[in-house]
Amino acid sequence: MTPGIRRVTRLLTAHIDSQLLIALLLLMSVGLVTIFSGSNQSLARVSSQLANIVVALGVLYVFANIPPHYLMRIALPLYVLGVLLLVCVALFGDIVNGARRWLYVGVTRIQPSELMKIAVPLMLAWYFDRYEATLKLKNYIVAVMLLLVPIGLIVRQPDLGTALLISAAGGYVLFLAGLSWRIIAGLGIAGAACMPFVWGMMHDYQRQRILTLIDPTQDPLGAGYHTIQSTIAVGSGGIIGKGWLQGTQTHLDFIPERTTDFIFAVYSEEWGLLGNMLLLFLFLLVIARGVVITANAATLFTRLFGGAITLTFFPYAFVNMGMVSGILPVVGVPLPLVSYGGTSLVTICLGLGILMSIETHKKLVQS
Repeated sequence: MTPGIRRVTRLLTAHIDSQLLIALLLLMSVGLVTIFSGSNQSLARVSSQLANIVVALGVLYVFANIPPHYLMRIALPLYVLGVLLLVCVALFGDIVNGARRWLYVGVTRIQPSELMKIAVPLMLAWYFDRYEATLKLKNYIVAVMLLLVPIGLIVRQPDLGTALLISAAGGYVLFLAGLSWRIIAGLGIAGAACMPFVWGMMHDYQRQRILTLIDPTQDPLGAGYHTIQSTIAVGSGGIIGKGWLQGTQTHLDFIPERTTDFIFAVYSEEWGLLGNMLLLFLFLLVIARGVVITANAATLFTRLFGGAITLTFFPYAFVNMGMVSGILPVVGVPLPLVSYGGTSLVTICLGLGILMSIETHKKLVQS
């Protein structure tokens, strides 16, 4: 490699964190292998996911090269835009499978709730950074209100899975910003006390999901079918799995949504406990690298936003694995970087790109 090519390569990769990139590429590779099996060896499905990956990596590269202080400038406009889009969804959105989550914009269809996974923690991090020197209880109250507005609109769609993830992201920002443990505990107790009222406000299918979690055999061919078949697949994988393309639950079409929400069941059946441990290790690599980047961040804004992105990655993976394993209700959350789909993949890579930007631009900020 000539010196000129090396110089260009260094310039192009100056803001790419190699450790984080390797971990996410490995997870994407696991996803492609599993999608190929879960889709009955459909090359079209794999090719479509490859296109999604190319777009997502392009988004990652763009945001990795944007200095964090530029992101601060768009925090408020992005949040306002996201809330307006959620209002438009409530008024004009398309109803698919009983849920109003999508909005047609021009020639394409978007899901504004995905945008809020980034916009909400970005807005809260900007808000706390702005009032860093004079933080008082009223600032935390305002932050909670900023969090509850989009969550309320998303729950109304209804989309409980996305609402939970955004709640987690916002909650992490509040915690990292110094919200007292006593207040957090009080909010938790208050939330638990409200559960009877929440139960009455839930849709019939949401209540059914919780009842099915307790006893999936009460409706084995209906609401309990997903949970029963996915847990059978996870358990049948044993220690070492049945082997790639050899999963019986998968290839006899017992597992629903095999390449999206329930892809973990396909992976578990074919690769077993050892494969699951490897997958968990890859997720932990992403989280660990994100924690290191957050701990070394130069400003309060980057620490709060980086921490929210990193810590939200855990519940994202945990909720999916939990619902597939039968320990959580089915809420329609994909397995990050593994499940088929473009919207979720782009959103996650956007967040990871910002993490890379926080790491590689910190010297410029400090100097």
